Amino acid sequence: MDRTATARRLRRDQTSAEKALWSLVRNRRLGGFKFVRQVAIDRYFADFACEAAKLIVELDGPVHDGREDYGNRRTEILEHFGYRVLRFRNERVLADPGGTADDILAVLRSATS
Repeated sequence: MDRTATARRLRRDQTSAEKALWSLVRNRRLGGFKFVRQVAIDRYFADFACEAAKLIVELDGPVHDGREDYGNRRTEILEHFGYRVLRFRNERVLADPGGTADDILAVLRSATS
């Protein structure tokens, strides 16, 4: 499967936490910053990326449990490309979407000031 088809599939088959976060950041709703979903960077797909702030937001659900080494290596690669990576558990996004948005916005503002 090519990268474009993979990105489309990932956008179509979002988790509930991804849907919740997308509703907070889409259409420049979070501080006027533009986010895109499922962006191909090197061999990975970043869940959410803001190019202007060089910020990636990754959501970790049950599929990530026990795969911390993989997640850490992935973060290292993304950081190598100049991004800062924020990670949130799915449960956090679903239980406290406003707090999650506030945390992301604080990083966005510090990255662009």
